[in-house]
Parts: sequence; C-alpha cells; structure tokens
Amino acid sequence: MIIDLLIHSAAQLLTIPNGPQRGGALGELGLVEDGAVAILDGKIVAVGPTSDLRAQFTPRSTLDASRSVVMPGFVDPHTHLVWVGDRANEFEMRLAGATYMQIMNAGGGIMSTVRKTRAASVDQLAEETRPRLRRMLAHGATTVEIKTGYGLDTAAELRLWEAIARLQAEGPWDIVPTFLGAHAVPEEYKDREEAYVDLVVNEMLPAVSNQQSAISNTAYADVFCEEGAFTVEQSRRILERARVLGFGVKIHADEFVGLGGTRMGVELGAASADHVVFTPDEDIAALGKSNTVAVSLPPTPFGLAQKEYTPAKKFLDAGAILAIATDCNPGTGWCESMQFVVALACRYLKLTPAQALAAATVNAAFAIGLADRVGSLEVGKQADVLIIDAPDYRHIGYRFGTNLVKTVIKRGQVVAERE
Repeated sequence: MIIDLLIHSAAQLLTIPNGPQRGGALGELGLVEDGAVAILDGKIVAVGPTSDLRAQFTPRSTLDASRSVVMPGFVDPHTHLVWVGDRANEFEMRLAGATYMQIMNAGGGIMSTVRKTRAASVDQLAEETRPRLRRMLAHGATTVEIKTGYGLDTAAELRLWEAIARLQAEGPWDIVPTFLGAHAVPEEYKDREEAYVDLVVNEMLPAVSNQQSAISNTAYADVFCEEGAFTVEQSRRILERARVLGFGVKIHADEFVGLGGTRMGVELGAASADHVVFTPDEDIAALGKSNTVAVSLPPTPFGLAQKEYTPAKKFLDAGAILAIATDCNPGTGWCESMQFVVALACRYLKLTPAQALAAATVNAAFAIGLADRVGSLEVGKQADVLIIDAPDYRHIGYRFGTNLVKTVIKRGQVVAERE
C-alpha cells in the first residue's frame, strides 16, 4: 500500500491510547520501541514496530526518528491567548507583596488588559496573538483552546471571537473557541453585578452564538466562578443559558476559594472544571464519578509564587479524568510551552512523566471535545505528531527551559522544524 509519509525508527513511539485515562489508569503510554507511524491523507493508517510497517507500506516520503521520541501533538485545553499589551508592572507588584485580588481591586488585573484590548481592532488582535500561537506550535501544541474574555462588552467580545475565527482559518493549528464574557465584572458595572449577568445572558451569548459556526462545530462558554468574580448562582444562570444556545460549558472553579463551582459544573455536564486548586473533597468525589475533566493549570500558581497547586492525587484517587494546560494569559501565567507544563506537573502535582504526558494529550483532547480526532496516535485519528530530540520520554518532564521538539507534523504535514 502506498502512503504519504512513514515516520520510522523512533527510539520510543508513544501512542497514548485508551482515552480518556481515568484515575489510576492515567499514564498508559502504549510505548513501542523502534516504532513507526504510517500516514495517508492526513490521517494515521498504522502504528507499530518499524520492521512491520516497512513491510506493509511504500511511502512517498519518510522521516527518520532515530534516537528520538515520537508522540502525539500536545493539546492545550485552556488558554486566554487573545489580548493586547502586557502586565509586567503587576509582576513587579506581586514581587513586592501585592496579592492577585489586591491588584485587581486597585484597577489592575483583568481590567488592565480589558482597557487595552477594547481599544484594539480585529487586525491588531490577530496580529498580537499570531506570534504566541506560532511559539506554542513550535513547542508542540498542535491543538489549542482559546477564550475570549478581555472585551467584557458585546462589541469587544465579538471582535475577539472574530480574531479567533481568523486565526483558525489561517492554520495550521486547530483552535477550539470558548466564550468567556463572564471573566470579570467590568468597571462600568461596579456594584451592578446582576445587570452585567443580564447583559451576558440576554445579549452577549446570543450574539456570539450567531457567529459560532464561523470558527468550529465545537464551541464552549465559560465563567469565572470565584470570590470577586461570579457567584455559583450567577455562574449557573450563565451556563444554563449557554447550554440552551448550543454551547458546551466549562467553568473556572476553586482557583482561590472553593465555592461549589466544580460540583455545579458537574451537575450541568460541564466538559471541564479548570484550576481546581481549593476544590472541596465532596466536589472532588462528584467530579470523580462524572465525565467532567479536572483541568489543572500549573503555570498559574507558579506565576503567582503560590504554594498550593491542584491536589492531583486526590483527583486520581477519586477516579477523575485529569488534564493539564498552560492557562497562557498576560497576568498570571504567560507560558507558551506545554513541555514546561509537563515539567511543573511532575514537580508540583507529583505526576509521573507518563501521567503528565497523558494529561497533556489524550485527556486534554477529551476536555475540549476532540478526543475522537486528536490526542493519541491511533488508526483513524488526525496525524498530529511530534518528534522529540531525546531518546527517552522521561526527558520531557526531567528537562525544562529548552525546547525538545525537533519536528511538528500537523495533519501529516511538517509545519515546524527546529533549526
């Protein structure tokens, strides 16, 4: 059989099958030594030992992965990638002792970025976001979720949505869009939080829903359920309206305080509950019995110099589906490398390298509704493949501060190569 591409002779081929991997099953890599991947028309047609695939297929082109790890492209299931400006001054304030909420209450935080982002055109939004996407791709993220949430009025949120649509059309990445108009209560609605919730529910969500098909058949709505942001009741109202309009739902929960947002998200059938640092035990138990993914964001407590991270062992003991993500944003975690997230997860979530890689691929794909397409190297799935410049997969968690991705293949085409 003639195929388009054969990636062969991998020191270790990681297929990372059987997703989502729940609880104690997290970390199954499906490792094949001297492995190969056969690709035709952008999809995987076979994986296995190199000798077997060489005997079965005649490739039009080949890639020699000798002394390298071959694995699925990373899936980043939580980013805030579309924004304008930076908040380097707030980083300095935090070093001087200011807390996240103190900075926000002083007019910084999310609203600082909102003011700059509201003034930007769609062209500027796309122009400032594109380099971040390219760096993520070069570090191995072939599929990325992107949230709105730095507009916080209808017109600005629609501009962010349009910028996401433009970037998705450009490719070569896959983007899953998420509406996060409920990221914070904007300044003009201070002490009128319910009026802003009315705006999100009655105007923003319907307006964005009308544009949804321009980006993807898979789209989500999210809400920041946290002290100083939105209550559990307000969050429920927003997400219930989103479901009626055809969005999948997600929730930011328990980043600083466990309010019950995770349990509410489970009740609504949320695709994921994200942050989950201070999640109450009863919420963890509920999540463990559900298909809602616990998405941990290690760069955020790292960026804030917090001691508390997602208690991953509790989630795994409860049988939960655990994923990891960058939370790439301008305030608390400007991180464009899923490799660094794996390194953090090994150190602070106490995951093994195998568990962290499964959380960053097959489980992350499940968190954004794409588990049937990406996240593992299995027959019939999209050929999103990384060649890692290391002989053993454990190097990906062991090493940090450098890019180990040598080659990025998206839908069977080489789209990035490290010089």
